[in-house]
Amino acid sequence: MRLPVLFALQLVALAAAAASAAEAAATLSSRMVHRLSDEARLEAGPRAGWWPQRGSGEYYRALVRSDLQRQKQRLAGKYQLLSLSKGGSTFSPGNDLGWLYYAWVDVGTPTTSFLVALDTGSDLFWVPCDCIQCAPLSSYRGNLDRDLGIYKPAESTTSRHLPCSHELCQSGSGCTNPKQPCPYNIDYFSENTTSSGLLIEDTLHLNSREGHVPVNASVIIGCGRKQSGDYLDGVAPDGLLGLGMADISVPSFLARAGLVRNSFSMCFKEDSSGRIFFGDQGVSSQQSTPFVPLYGKLQTYAVNVDKSCIGHKCLEGTSFQALVDSGTSFTSLPPDVYKAFTMEFDKQMNASRVPYEDSTWKYCYSASPLEMPDVPTITLAFASNKSFQAINPIFPFNDKQGALAGFCLAVLPSAEPIGIIAQNFLVGYHVVFDRESMKLGWYRSECRDVDNSTTVPLGPSQHDSPEDPLPSNEQQTSPAVTPSTAGTAPPSSATTNLQMLLASSYPLLLLTMSTVFFIS
Repeated sequence: MRLPVLFALQLVALAAAAASAAEAAATLSSRMVHRLSDEARLEAGPRAGWWPQRGSGEYYRALVRSDLQRQKQRLAGKYQLLSLSKGGSTFSPGNDLGWLYYAWVDVGTPTTSFLVALDTGSDLFWVPCDCIQCAPLSSYRGNLDRDLGIYKPAESTTSRHLPCSHELCQSGSGCTNPKQPCPYNIDYFSENTTSSGLLIEDTLHLNSREGHVPVNASVIIGCGRKQSGDYLDGVAPDGLLGLGMADISVPSFLARAGLVRNSFSMCFKEDSSGRIFFGDQGVSSQQSTPFVPLYGKLQTYAVNVDKSCIGHKCLEGTSFQALVDSGTSFTSLPPDVYKAFTMEFDKQMNASRVPYEDSTWKYCYSASPLEMPDVPTITLAFASNKSFQAINPIFPFNDKQGALAGFCLAVLPSAEPIGIIAQNFLVGYHVVFDRESMKLGWYRSECRDVDNSTTVPLGPSQHDSPEDPLPSNEQQTSPAVTPSTAGTAPPSSATTNLQMLLASSYPLLLLTMSTVFFIS
């Protein structure tokens, strides 16, 4: 009887062995090849073209670009990045247009192009229209690659007047009939500077960054029939694009329509150019700090600054709230913070104080083409050890012969108990206004594009670090509020000579402009 049992056990063992062999036979293997390896390049053959060398700077940049593209593809089913005309390029054309940042926008059907100033401190997008009193545009012909435009709603097949009954019409006593066109009036802080007219709904033409596909969005536009003050003297003669938080702003319309994430970004190059993108929430390595209520209302791009740091010293008692405003040229600080800030800056400057022709600028120092004194770093410290280091906190000036004579600290005292982080501090950064997460983001950028603006440092570099570290001693341990008016900027003739002398110091000759928006 034992033989059949033994035979049965042998059959079981043989079956188990056969099953194990079958399982092993079904296990397949294959070599993995990295897409940027030498083997992949050889396999691609002539189709490969240019190929980055492993370990080079371009090799790591190619990897980063691929990662960013994959992140965007995950959202491509619903969201996209949108740019204005000319790929979202922005620029500051100089004194002729008030030293603000501008971008071309296309409106209506058929389209009319406008060169509008970009302003995060106001909400309404308005352009000159059916003019009673507008800035003369003929003097700009030949100086730009397009002629400045006048908006004529009657000639656009996609335009319609916004009625007084519309939820975004807050005209109050300005409306006597719910069907009549809704009037608007904007009163700016600059003396006697206003824009008024009627609200129009029309098409804004944009481009998708994925495939450069045209995208049309319905937005509300101020038909600016009458301007006054600075708007007749060269500031924003062809209109202004308000980028604020109110429902009437263009970023709000694009987000509500489901076209983009509720966020946009702007970057500012040292040559006075840049870019603007709608829907951009930045990169994972950026620093950020939350937006905070201002006077009890969370309706502006305001942030809390914990400390102000000069060189390696962070000053106690220098916390303040600040607006981040692309429509203001020079950063300003509350009076008490400004006093402590400038005293410490002056203390650390190893150079003689000199007077400047404009008495607005108090802290000016001598320099020459052969000797440029060291300027202490200026850093704004935020919560959670986040920090923002100003790349260019000074402006240089020349003598009568055109040679470098000195420079001034480009920071002003504010007339309000809040500060303003303005254009001159934003230069060199990609700044993200993330209204979805209600936070401000920033990272160093060369403004080439959202796909390739991030660089991968191949070694330690304070200049290219994705985070601006705090000084060493700190590592151890409703309507926009009107800012102070900037002083006269230095003459533009200084720019060319100084760019050769100071690669990172060029005159940001910008005019402070911030707005209080209301419809009345």
